[in-house]
Amino acid sequence: MVKQYGTWSSYGVESEGICIAYTSVYGHTKAAALKLAELLKAKGCPKVAVADLARDDMPETVEDAFRYGKLVLATTTYNMDIFPYMRTFIEHLVERNYQNRTIGLVENGSWAPMAAKVMKGLFEKSKGIAFCENTVTIASALNAASEAKLAALADELMK
Repeated sequence: MVKQYGTWSSYGVESEGICIAYTSVYGHTKAAALKLAELLKAKGCPKVAVADLARDDMPETVEDAFRYGKLVLATTTYNMDIFPYMRTFIEHLVERNYQNRTIGLVENGSWAPMAAKVMKGLFEKSKGIAFCENTVTIASALNAASEAKLAALADELMK
C-alpha cells in the first residue's frame, strides 16, 4: 500500500495500458475509438480501457486515466466547443492535477473541427502533459485517410 501511495502522490503510472475516453453523437466517433482499441490490442498493448463518457461510469474512467500513462480523448466538435460530457471529464482530470501523461486526440467535425484545439486548451495549465504528434481528424465517418491517421496514432502510442 505504501508503494501505491508513492505512485499516486507523485502522479506516476500505476499500470501499463491506455485509456480511451470518447463521446459520440451518431456513432462514428465511437467506431473510431473502438478501431483504435483494436489496433492497440493487435500491437500488444497490455490493457486498453475504453469508455463512453455519456453512458459509462465517469469516476471509473477518471481512475483509468490516472492508472495508465497514456490517454486518448475522442470527441465531436459541438457548437464550436466539445461535447459536454468530454468537457466535464477533462475538468475532472484537471481539477485533480492530472499530469505526467501522454495524450492522443481524435476529433470529429465535418465543417469546422475544433475539438482537438479545445481539448488541448483545457490542459494548458497541466504539468508534464505530452500530446501525440498524430492528431486524428474525422470528417463525420472514418475513411481511408482517417484510418491511416488512427494507425499512425496507434504506432506512436505504442513507442
